[in-house]
Amino acid sequence: MYECERPRRAERRRGKSDLLDATLAASRLLSGARLSRLRGGGVREELRLLLLERRGAVRARTAALNQLQAVLVTAPEQLRARLRGLDGEQLAAALAARRAHAGEHAVVRGVLARLARRARALTRELAELDAELEAIVGRLVPELLAESGVGPVCAAQLVVSSGDPTRMASESSFAALAGTSPVEASSGRQRRHRLNRGGDRQLNRCLHVISLNRVRFHPETAAYHQKLLRSGKTPREARRCVKRMLARHFHRRLQEIPALHLTP
Repeated sequence: MYECERPRRAERRRGKSDLLDATLAASRLLSGARLSRLRGGGVREELRLLLLERRGAVRARTAALNQLQAVLVTAPEQLRARLRGLDGEQLAAALAARRAHAGEHAVVRGVLARLARRARALTRELAELDAELEAIVGRLVPELLAESGVGPVCAAQLVVSSGDPTRMASESSFAALAGTSPVEASSGRQRRHRLNRGGDRQLNRCLHVISLNRVRFHPETAAYHQKLLRSGKTPREARRCVKRMLARHFHRRLQEIPALHLTP
């Protein structure tokens, strides 16, 4: 089985629909064109579903906390004075503990309490998801968790996005998948590259988070980052170079983990 890839721009000139996309995918397969194999099922699919649920829970909690702050801005001064200095989870915990009662501003107090309870429930859900992710990743790829800057969420994303290690013919293929390989944008005698905005954006974000941690806590990565800055790179350009280096490093590490070759 193979993954259906996005149609090429030239192929989409005839229109865009599910039927046309399916026809193009079938014609590419029958013509013998190289298509990507499935990233896998089993444990990988379980991790993918957990990450999907986690992203939804994070977005919902952020929305609830933002709504909480927005409602509090127009709340009565007496109530705002009691909650001044609290933010985020502290604010949600304080409001969720309050009892609803009738009287003046009962509606505002009720809205704040319900939003706070929603945010607290999502926080508990995230804690459960993180514990489940850590348990699965700890059994499957403890080697990744031993890497500096890699937590359960990033380790799970590396496993899910990469799939079977044999899918990636080279480390440059993994870099292209992660969107860390620069894109040629030269014109005439001017030679330059632009930022790659393609690839798996969740994998790209994973490498971004790891790079931020390793620049702070991993001596070799920190030294490489400082060397890039001294050579004239801007902080943003240096960070992109670090991400490209990490794509090379983790492609090699994923190839070396025996459990991933045996996991469907």
